Amino acid sequence: MNKRSISKRILYIVISAFCFALMNLFISLSGELPFVQKSFFRNLIAFIAALFLLFRRKQRIEIYRGNIKDLLLRSIFGTVGISCNFYAVDRLFIADASMLNKMSPFFAVIFSFFMLREKISLFQTIVVISAFAGSMLVVKPSVTNMDFLPGLIGLCGGICAGAAYTYVRKLGNGGTKGTVTVIFFSGFSCLVTLPFLLFDYHTMTLVQLGWLLLAGLAATGGQFAITAAYCHAPAKEISVYDYSQILFSVFLGYVVFGQIPDWYSILGYIIIISVAISMFLYNLASKEPASVSG
Repeated sequence: MNKRSISKRILYIVISAFCFALMNLFISLSGELPFVQKSFFRNLIAFIAALFLLFRRKQRIEIYRGNIKDLLLRSIFGTVGISCNFYAVDRLFIADASMLNKMSPFFAVIFSFFMLREKISLFQTIVVISAFAGSMLVVKPSVTNMDFLPGLIGLCGGICAGAAYTYVRKLGNGGTKGTVTVIFFSGFSCLVTLPFLLFDYHTMTLVQLGWLLLAGLAATGGQFAITAAYCHAPAKEISVYDYSQILFSVFLGYVVFGQIPDWYSILGYIIIISVAISMFLYNLASKEPASVSG
């Protein structure tokens, strides 16, 4: 992969990070609505946008029979991941919820080992364990901590997102276009959450609807960008740049809500981002001999 191609995928990752930070902000601004209702509108906008883009490009929805199972699993993990993330965003600081969701690259490495047979070294194993330890500083598990359950659910969202992104890469390797993956996932999520929406629909103001529509647009941009990145590059090579979302989230949370993470969370951020950078540098170093001999 040449430098221009790598730079392009890094740009996709950073764009997706900014879009998802905006999405979490808009979701939080939409107020006290069921997280399933928020998830439905987020995915509905993504579904419509993906269909529009597909028809505009005059492309067909081509799904290979061998990829249907992977599309379903990507959609299931993605739907659960989004629901967990929205639940956490409603109850935690935006930066904390975003950091727990950004555990996904580490779990993507683990899932890549089982699903794609991508090898994991001892160093990468230590990195994943260290990242998990850092996440515990954000979750702060204790009997008296009222944020423990939302934090744990947010972490589960990161695990599911890691599995979902691994399936995105597997589908890309199998020839499924990113647009088709987004359409299938968004449509599946809408169908799954629709019954919950019908039985527990909360009336929204125009302002709340506007925030949810903006959240959907931001999520759509992030979804397309991250799908484009992970379809064409291994998670271990580009995922470190996904952590720019934390910087965006800290900034937006402070400016809009005056949120300042506590020192435990900040230490957790430092540990997780540090090991992410360490893993990225390790991957670069391990590739150097191959590039020289090639």
